[in-house]
Amino acid sequence: MPRSLRADARANHERLLEVAARAFAQEGTEASMKAIAAEAGVGIGTLYRRFPTREDLIEATYRNETDRLCASARRLLEEETPEAALRAWMEAFVDYMLTKRGMADALPVILASREGLRLHSRDALGAAVTTLLEAGIAAGRVRRDAAPNDVLMALGGITLISGHEHERALASRLITLLLDGLAPGHPADTA
Repeated sequence: MPRSLRADARANHERLLEVAARAFAQEGTEASMKAIAAEAGVGIGTLYRRFPTREDLIEATYRNETDRLCASARRLLEEETPEAALRAWMEAFVDYMLTKRGMADALPVILASREGLRLHSRDALGAAVTTLLEAGIAAGRVRRDAAPNDVLMALGGITLISGHEHERALASRLITLLLDGLAPGHPADTA
């Protein structure tokens, strides 16, 4: 988002991205642009000035959701214990993946055509989970051999298995299992 936006334009931009994330998660990428604009409280012209194509809105929504999730890691650590912060972030990751799943039909093309988007997402997610794991390790609540990429792969698997809103409780139970596996004291951690 350009920094030169007025406060009201910035608020409109952010509201459009929030509404688009919900719409894409619920309806997929064919969600009505007109309905997104209306729910955000702006005219359709405002939406198209900010996002000239549906793909532009999908990319901006994906970037915004990724950035919001990643930024939440540090905020959670300021507010919670490392264990609670890691759990809350994992739960938010599942919600993020539900939004991403709603964009699944369009994202492969966008990720392939938008320079650096895939790498940006992978690096940002890796940095966020690294921050959380390091805090947990320092507090003695996460095993020392916990690998950020392994945790992200496990979370990805959890969302594949339980990635629908009606199966959200299953995702939470699987996160509990993952957290139990990250607890210190396992043989691989003490070796």
